[in-house]
Amino acid sequence: MPKINLKALSKTEMKEFVKAQGLPDYRARQILHWIYGKRAESIEDITELSKSLRQKLSHAAYIGNLELMSRQTSKDGTEKFLFGLEDGESIESVLIPDEDRLTLCISSQVGCAMACGFCLTGTIGFKRNLQAHEIVDQIITVMRIRSQGITNIVLMGMGEPLLNFTGVVEAIHRITELMGFSKMRITLSTCGIAPKIIELYQKAPHINLAISLNAATDDVRNRIMPINKKYPIKVLIDACRKIPLSPRQKITFEYVMIDGINDMPEDARRLIGLLKGIPSKVNLIPFNPYEGSKFQRPSNDKVLAFQKILIDGNITSFIRKSKGQDILAACGQLKARYKT
Repeated sequence: MPKINLKALSKTEMKEFVKAQGLPDYRARQILHWIYGKRAESIEDITELSKSLRQKLSHAAYIGNLELMSRQTSKDGTEKFLFGLEDGESIESVLIPDEDRLTLCISSQVGCAMACGFCLTGTIGFKRNLQAHEIVDQIITVMRIRSQGITNIVLMGMGEPLLNFTGVVEAIHRITELMGFSKMRITLSTCGIAPKIIELYQKAPHINLAISLNAATDDVRNRIMPINKKYPIKVLIDACRKIPLSPRQKITFEYVMIDGINDMPEDARRLIGLLKGIPSKVNLIPFNPYEGSKFQRPSNDKVLAFQKILIDGNITSFIRKSKGQDILAACGQLKARYKT
């Protein structure tokens, strides 16, 4: 019989495992604390258990870990990690320093099926969903590597989180309940899987939501984001209006600006009308070029003019700094490029 990866077990499954080993319930809490709180790499590390008990558990189980295959550091301090999974696939995570924050961007899938025209990840297609422990293990592994504490978690790496709904919801529960992260310091970014947006707020802690919008008309969004043909802008915005936001919470709308495609003044004015009445902010992201892309980055003047129209229209708007471009770690550049 193959050994059980203890990281793959939910809280309920851990209790069942402990019971099957003839141990009392509190052992499940101890093991979970050592895995998620103390970031134990092996059962042997759980020194709260006797040596004989550790040996017994090691015959039936193990604590799985991601394999660190590559670590790159950008000139701006951004770090990109390439992690190997047990089945030979790989994923990337990005650690982004910004003044008093240290944000870890994690992946939810191997590859991505969304095929957004501006995103390098989409060019490799969809491989598989990550399991909940593979999502969480990106955080655990980086926390082991870096002594400085991670302050924020964003599910904005490889993949569409809401198409891995079960795994992502379980991961969010583990991140908040077992690792102690505040739900207000976790953000999930989606291309706009409208029905799952509502379901997310029914089944997971109420984390922050970022919508990858990138256009103010269906015609443009259809061209750069194929998912819009299934969930057009009106359906997506209607779903956003139904989210039970807390009094000070806002939805972030991400807007990748592409030269000559979606960066005109009329696009900004349409965006103002679209978001009217929604507690929101807009992150403007000048397109991050990559080899083979057919798109170009707009000029700084265009980006600033677009932002001014939004601000004048009472829309809070920021221009996101693109960090890690020199190591392909910026928004839309993740690909796990070692793969052939």
